[in-house]
Amino acid sequence: MGSTRVLGLGKAFHSHSSLCNGTRVFRRNPTVVLRAFASTLSPPSQAVVYEQHGPPDQVTRIIDLPPVELKEKDVCVKMRAAPINPSDINRIEGVYPVRPPVPAIGGYEGVGEIQAVGSAVKDFSLGDWVIPSPPSFGTWQTYIVKEESVWHKINKNVPMEYAATVTVNPLTALRMLEDFVQLNPGDAIVQNGATSIVGQCIIQLARIRGIHSINIIRDRVGSEEVKEKLKKLGADAVYTESQLEVKNVKGLLGDLPEPALGFNCVGGNPASFVLKFLRQGGTMVTYGGMAKKPVTVSTSSFIFKDLALRGFWLQKWMSSERARECRVMIDYLLGLVCDGKFKYELELVPFHDFSVALDKALGKLGSQPKQVLKF
Repeated sequence: MGSTRVLGLGKAFHSHSSLCNGTRVFRRNPTVVLRAFASTLSPPSQAVVYEQHGPPDQVTRIIDLPPVELKEKDVCVKMRAAPINPSDINRIEGVYPVRPPVPAIGGYEGVGEIQAVGSAVKDFSLGDWVIPSPPSFGTWQTYIVKEESVWHKINKNVPMEYAATVTVNPLTALRMLEDFVQLNPGDAIVQNGATSIVGQCIIQLARIRGIHSINIIRDRVGSEEVKEKLKKLGADAVYTESQLEVKNVKGLLGDLPEPALGFNCVGGNPASFVLKFLRQGGTMVTYGGMAKKPVTVSTSSFIFKDLALRGFWLQKWMSSERARECRVMIDYLLGLVCDGKFKYELELVPFHDFSVALDKALGKLGSQPKQVLKF
């Protein structure tokens, strides 16, 4: 038996734990709880927790959590929605570079509604919609108590599934388009993984800027329908990987310019296709490795094409010093959603059906939209 603290649960969960019939039981610290009754308490909560790293469908479970005391600068947020991102799964597996200590609550981004505020909170009112910005661990729970500085107030007219998912994927797309190459209207980009949320966001943000997009998707049943969906978002060209098994892929471009910038989230051959499209002096940015295969570059690509390879990791880019900058960009992206200029495929799933949503996110049920838990 030892003393543990679950991240994001506050002092009322700083407790001793023991095993009862193979199940870990968390006991509230009675001293803390008695003191808390003299001030504002959050409602009891439910959360998806994991006490060790491993396969998410084996190590996660939903538990009940006790009320938490609000300090003077705290706000209590009733979560409305939170997505299951690949990085969330990697954290639970223990393979993500930055992860909370276990036991921990899952989730990294989401949207909620202000339920209660501490006595010194001035900038929030009951009913305000907020997101953690920069994101923080522990969004897969029904109520969260954290200091007001963590939260960013957003427009309540935004569909909650978009508010819940605006940070990790759309912000990645926006930063990659702006941080590596100076793109002008009429220029082009190329990307693999075009059906991913980041891929869909890149297509639309490029279109808004007058930038052409060349997109690569994996071969699959229904690939023609997928191509049409991406073209409706603004894609100029969409190719399956098998279509690019030709000697000169640039012959497929037609009137489109050779792209100056490429994005890779797959690795292996799909990364090589991106490199083949790039113009002299072009840059490929890698932000994922879904195929779990290395990026292989020919010597001639470096010598004769002078290509540059870069990497992007949003969590490294974001910091407390950039919180204001992040929030301005988030408001811009949510404004595009409200104006009908920005969308991507999502599926809202009730929180109590977490196991179903997790199976879909793990790919057990085939290709599925991003899963968003609805509380």
